[in-house]
Amino acid sequence: MEPSDLEAMLEEYGELMVAVSEFDQPLELHLHDTEIGDDFVRLELTDGVLKFDVDEVSGAWQHTHSLEDLGLE
Repeated sequence: MEPSDLEAMLEEYGELMVAVSEFDQPLELHLHDTEIGDDFVRLELTDGVLKFDVDEVSGAWQHTHSLEDLGLE
């Protein structure tokens, strides 16, 4: 994906899920803990920093929560 597309989606939604080829599970990105550069994505975690190439991102989608997700339906 293009870095500008990821940045625009993150700014619009505030948080995103991304599929990254290096990882088995999608990653959750937030405005407050994510930096998207021309070649990389940098994610600050509570116990370290994760950095990966933008070229490794194969998809991104809006991350939402529902009452069902939280067991409150």
